[in-house]
Amino acid sequence: MQLAKPFYDVGVFSNQSEAQLQFWQQRVGLAFDHSLKLGGGVLQHRHNADGAVLKLNDARDPLPTALQSPIDELLIATTKVTAPQLLNDPDGNQVRLVPPGYRGIRGLAVQLKVQDVARSEQFYSQVLGLQTEQPGLLACGDTRLLLKAGATSADLEAPLAAIGLRYITLQVFDCDATYANALAAGATSGREPVTLGSTARIAFIRDPDGTWIELSERASVTGKAV
Repeated sequence: MQLAKPFYDVGVFSNQSEAQLQFWQQRVGLAFDHSLKLGGGVLQHRHNADGAVLKLNDARDPLPTALQSPIDELLIATTKVTAPQLLNDPDGNQVRLVPPGYRGIRGLAVQLKVQDVARSEQFYSQVLGLQTEQPGLLACGDTRLLLKAGATSADLEAPLAAIGLRYITLQVFDCDATYANALAAGATSGREPVTLGSTARIAFIRDPDGTWIELSERASVTGKAV
């Protein structure tokens, strides 16, 4: 799979917009870029993280709480720290600030809690084309994806829109082809491709532990109209 940018983005859902914006902008130090209406009463506040994007999805209606989320921790590379520092956002999500280059991380990275590290490594390498650098650590462009054993089950019924760290976004050049190829290689469908105005064409797949993975063909990234 060919990435349209060498980072992945991370999406979080919350009902605590004001507290979350204060946390991400003032405590973490991410730069606010712009807000985007997603429909259904969801306003996405986009923040830059050295090429990656933290997408804070502010929901108007009360969100459910997922029983578990495969995204165990969000790591953010920042010059504000010289050693890893663990924080919790207003919803209790674990956020770890790390020096740039820590475990190869630039921008954003996530640690997934999985049932079987070897199985997850196989999925991300064979289905999405990530490179295994060492057990539990994969390269995704200029950043990394971390895998941690410990999940007891996969919650494939959990909705996308629930409180917490909910999905990662890979920017691709052809959403439909990437989605079809991922399903053929063994991914589970999350949502079929749809077009969001002139902004992007997106689809979702899910990994063996239920992680939501967005495949986004965004016009501003690919340089071509949707």
